[in-house]
Amino acid sequence: MISNFLFAILQLPPGTQNPDDNLPVNLKDPFDLIVFVILPVVLLVLYVLWRMKRRKP
Repeated sequence: MISNFLFAILQLPPGTQNPDDNLPVNLKDPFDLIVFVILPVVLLVLYVLWRMKRRKP
């Protein structure tokens, strides 16, 4: 009885996106390249510069 209840809760509702339906990131696409590579690097560099500037007395 309890196992049937757990299986019913763990099922994905119909019409929702399944995580297995996702496509891999295509780095040849300019949008994917900017969002997944360039933007994180720029944000990291800006954060490091901000922290260095903040520590100076």
